Amino acid sequence: YFDPSRSPCPLLPLLASVDASGEIALCKTGFPEDVYSAVLSQDVHEGQPLLNVKFSNCNGKRKVQYESSEPADFKVDEDGMVYAVRSFPLSSEHAKFLIYAQDKETQEKWQVAVKLSLKPTLPEDSVKESQEIEEIVFPRQATKHNGHLQRQKRDWVIPPINLPENSRGPFPQELVRIRSDRDKNLSLRYSVTGPGADQPPTGIFIINPISGQLSVTKPLDRELIARFHLRAHAVDINGNQVENPIDIVINVIDMNDNRPEFLHQVWNGTVPEGSKPGTYVMTVTAIDADDPNALNGMLRYRILSQAPSTPSPNMFTINNETGDIITVAAGLDREKVQQYTLIIQATDMEGNPTYGLSNTATAVITVTDVNDNPPEFTAMTFYGEVPENRVDVIVANLTVTDKDQPHTPAWNAVYRISGGDPTGRFAIQTDPNSNDGLVTVVKPIDFETNRMFVLTVAAENQVPLAKGIQHPPQSTATVSVTVIDVNENPYFAPNPKIIRQEEGLHAGTMLTTFTAQDPDRYMQQNIRYTKLSDPANWLKIDPVNGQITTIAVLDRESPNVKNNIYNATFLASDNGIPPMSGTGTLQIYLLDINDNAPQVLPQEAETCETPDPNSINITALDYDIDPNAGPFAFDLPLSPATIKRNWTITRLNGDFAQLNLKIKFLEAGIYEVPIIITDSGNPPKSNISILRVKVCQCDSNGDCTDVDRIVGAGLGTGAIIAILLCMIILLILVLMFVVWMKRRDKERQAKQLLIDPEDDVRDNILKYDEEGGGEEDQDYDLSQLQQPDTVEPDAIKPVGIRRLDERPIHAEPQYPVRSAAPHPGDIGDFINEVCLNNDPTAPPYDSLLKLATMYGGW
Repeated sequence: YFDPSRSPCPLLPLLASVDASGEIALCKTGFPEDVYSAVLSQDVHEGQPLLNVKFSNCNGKRKVQYESSEPADFKVDEDGMVYAVRSFPLSSEHAKFLIYAQDKETQEKWQVAVKLSLKPTLPEDSVKESQEIEEIVFPRQATKHNGHLQRQKRDWVIPPINLPENSRGPFPQELVRIRSDRDKNLSLRYSVTGPGADQPPTGIFIINPISGQLSVTKPLDRELIARFHLRAHAVDINGNQVENPIDIVINVIDMNDNRPEFLHQVWNGTVPEGSKPGTYVMTVTAIDADDPNALNGMLRYRILSQAPSTPSPNMFTINNETGDIITVAAGLDREKVQQYTLIIQATDMEGNPTYGLSNTATAVITVTDVNDNPPEFTAMTFYGEVPENRVDVIVANLTVTDKDQPHTPAWNAVYRISGGDPTGRFAIQTDPNSNDGLVTVVKPIDFETNRMFVLTVAAENQVPLAKGIQHPPQSTATVSVTVIDVNENPYFAPNPKIIRQEEGLHAGTMLTTFTAQDPDRYMQQNIRYTKLSDPANWLKIDPVNGQITTIAVLDRESPNVKNNIYNATFLASDNGIPPMSGTGTLQIYLLDINDNAPQVLPQEAETCETPDPNSINITALDYDIDPNAGPFAFDLPLSPATIKRNWTITRLNGDFAQLNLKIKFLEAGIYEVPIIITDSGNPPKSNISILRVKVCQCDSNGDCTDVDRIVGAGLGTGAIIAILLCMIILLILVLMFVVWMKRRDKERQAKQLLIDPEDDVRDNILKYDEEGGGEEDQDYDLSQLQQPDTVEPDAIKPVGIRRLDERPIHAEPQYPVRSAAPHPGDIGDFINEVCLNNDPTAPPYDSLLKLATMYGGW
């Protein structure tokens, strides 16, 4: 059969319909009625379903779009259900509008009129509580007239059922009775489907399948579900649908059963002090679970109390609808009242104190600080003192008072010196904790120059004063600073002191006077001098007048002289309290004199036995400087005569000369050649300097051979002999080690066991590939293990093949005869003696040791 409820077009699924008598009538596309009417029991609410307009889509392929002539008030869903777009009161006069249906493809258009009327209500029947139960009848289907199907004049529109929440029953509570006109001829069964019936939450609504009585089984809660959409069905006893399902809408009427709830129990807000009336502070918000479109959910706010109530008990007001809190009075002063606490009440029923439910919350309003109070000095004059020449010393603490909130820019003080310190010797820093001004000395002060300072200081805040404040923006005061005289260090002037002197001055020569000055002009003090540093110990100083005299000859070539300058340091000490001292440096620039003779450089050289191919280049070393150094003159002395006979010297330039062999061959060896070198001083200074020449045999390249190099290197005979002895001793040690290793290998070979390791049964398992019958099947006599001294001689034993572990036949060494003992201890003694004496003729060793252990004899 065909189930029209499952069809996408349940009203007219086919091009022709069949009536009960079997006759067929043609289908007409469009609205089956000219006018749809609906009777409402209350004013229209937003989203309320009003009626269902049916459109006959005969071929089932048309895509129809619905429109309303009044889209601001009504809308139509794709299934033809008409809903209210907004809430509005419906007057007693009929409300009429049009519904359009347009084919999306062909643009063909149809229209139908809709009339809405307000149903008159009785006082006792305002919320469906009348004694008479309303009856809902399934709409009639098409009937036959003169052999043809006639369309019904209009579809039934079931008005919503309004059911108040939190009903007290009794339950189940009857709502309506659903009936079909066909129940006169057929036995029908009624049922309802949808959320609340057979869908979660199930069991709220039930229907009597026989009578069609729809009932509610429990109280409803609008805050959980505000509307139920049910569908009623009528079938015969065979389950065949006899009526099209009808929609039943149950609206849960709101009751005032929820108090307003604030989003926060405590609200925090701030407002600057001195704010004008009308300044926004904060917004408090409460919510009500009841219907917000009804009086039950319409909230109103008000302020119940304000603490403290100064300077006015009504410093704030609240917008009763939005919850905005604003100021209504002037006089907010943080220095007087820092915080206000308001008790806010929210009441539903538009604030009706009699019927409305209410709740309260706390609003804490903190008055924030603005800079409306400048800092003020606690005194007009501050005093301080500081020792001279001291820096980073706190001279005075400047204290101020400020009524603004501590540790804020409106409270933090900034100090500056406006007068009395032209050279910038003082600075003022702010203590971050106490807000005091710390007057500090940043440059040294000389008592002899300034004995007192009078400073003018000003204090102001980090941020400017707020507008409208009548106070001056800053406060001023004076600071009197007294400078204390202290004993200062004497100082040399100039320091360092530079003098020029020739070297070579004799001891006792007065060089200069090096004195210090005492800056303490107002103190009568004496200065005495001592020598602090004199590296070469050339000088002394008079302790009273500071005269410096030499006590040794000054030498410019001394290692204590750097860049011709000799430094000496002296100490000047006064007799003040406490005594102070100062140091001064005397720099003596020493002028050079020709007091150093030149020397040959290098002092050692080497050459070949023949004049060719090499020669010796030499120069001179003179510790003096120009003009007492080069150019130099080089020459050979007349004696001994062999010098000029064997050697010749040629001057290359003012600083270098060349020494060559004069003869064709000179035997290898070390020769000392004296050379006369004369500098260019006035008068000139000469010196005979010795050059050690190493003559050696050379190869084709003119280089000394290895042996000659050893000789030429200056190694004596003793050194060469020592080296050879060390090499001989090393060879002897290596030979001794080799002999010792060979001897040890021979000893190891001599100590090998007499029995071949392969035949040693102590560490090997012998496999004979045969099974015996136990001890009686062995080829040796076990009695010798018990009485070794009674073992019969080997001669009486039968001749045969002997086992490897059997006692040998050859002569054995005689061991002392032990007395026989009738206990197993003899076996242990025998094993102990044989094993300890390493007797190679003993029976199997490991087994004997185990037997000895078993018998407790070893």
